[in-house]
Amino acid sequence: MTAGVSRVPLVFLGLAGWLLLFGLGVYALVAHAPRPSPAPPPPAAVRGSLYAQDGTPLALSLKEGRHYPLGTSASQLVGFGERGSGRGLEGLERDLNAALAEGRSFTLTLDPWIQALVERALWEGLARSRGAFATAIVLDRQGRLVAVANGPAFDPMAPRKDPEVDISWRNHAFLVPLEPGSTMKALTAAVLLEEGAASLSTRVEAPSYRVVDGWTIRDAVPHPPVLTLAEVLKYSSNVGISSLAEAVPMGVFYTYMQRLHLTDPEPLPGVRVAPPLVKPPKSWSKAAYANHTFGQGFLITPLHLAAAFAALVDGIYRSPQLLQGQTPCEERVFSQATAQAVRKALQEGLAPRAHLEGYPLAGKTGTAQVVVQGRYSRQVFTAWFAGFVPGDQPLYTVVVAVHHPKGEVHGSQVAAPIFREIAAGLLAYRGVPPYAEGR
Repeated sequence: MTAGVSRVPLVFLGLAGWLLLFGLGVYALVAHAPRPSPAPPPPAAVRGSLYAQDGTPLALSLKEGRHYPLGTSASQLVGFGERGSGRGLEGLERDLNAALAEGRSFTLTLDPWIQALVERALWEGLARSRGAFATAIVLDRQGRLVAVANGPAFDPMAPRKDPEVDISWRNHAFLVPLEPGSTMKALTAAVLLEEGAASLSTRVEAPSYRVVDGWTIRDAVPHPPVLTLAEVLKYSSNVGISSLAEAVPMGVFYTYMQRLHLTDPEPLPGVRVAPPLVKPPKSWSKAAYANHTFGQGFLITPLHLAAAFAALVDGIYRSPQLLQGQTPCEERVFSQATAQAVRKALQEGLAPRAHLEGYPLAGKTGTAQVVVQGRYSRQVFTAWFAGFVPGDQPLYTVVVAVHHPKGEVHGSQVAAPIFREIAAGLLAYRGVPPYAEGR
């Protein structure tokens, strides 16, 4: 009994010892075994790309960094980013930065062929005029932006200069509000027709000047003392259009400005556009209202003007589109009859330098004085042209603006020839043959 009892603890101690030795061995193996490296973080998303409507790449990321295959073409619209991080600093690179950084890509409504022909005409016209900068916009019938051109040309891959001195990087079409000048007369005429306040044959006394609330309104072009509304557009009479517009209450006129989105701070959702500077009608004097009817006293971007002018195609305002897949907002502002009548008047009164033999183009010039140090300058102007290609059955709406041209300053001299060259390119691109005489 004694011997048997003495063996049980020995067996127990032996088992415990083996367990202890086994545990120490496992611990030693674990402690000295090579530890696995932590899982690597997921790779950062490659910055998304930007494409034209036909798939042409406009911006994409390579091993060397961000690349812009078309170089100077559409460069102010596309923009650029930081050299190292790629973070968008300007243009769509900035506006769409968050989505692009997550790897999302976008296809634009831009047509690279139309963009190129518009830029060629614009850059040549800007060089002729020796202007400070210029811009041109082309909208198709659906309100899609098929060209957004700016000048001088900007190379996003070149070393960058002082942005305060060299403004070639800026998308003037979206970011610079300007007075639209006499291009506004076409929209005022449409309001008069739509409200039944006048017809194209309505006659108005139009001396070379008139005084309203102590302010003198003058006409720049000599013309007969009595004009029809159609002739008011042809001769671009400030006196005539402001006199006829007195038949429309200020509030009604302002409502049309709202419906044409000339007061809209965000005409292009998701993309930065400078807000218009338009005061409400309760603050207008009679002189201020008169000025508004011919495009003075308020500021809008070329994009605002282009979208509003496009309503004269068929009377419907369509919000401009830049990204594929966007659904435009549509609102009827004018009847088809009103739109057609105004375009016919613009076709018959077309500036000579905008004429293109064999094609019935239509459009309106504008020459807007620029406010410098609180007063309208006699040296600084913006030359405008807004029109349709072709005028009878528009395929495109085109707006051209040249800021601070030297020498010739009027829209009929500076912007109209650029419009003509753009129109010629668009018609050739679409394969539209010259019209038969008398069509």
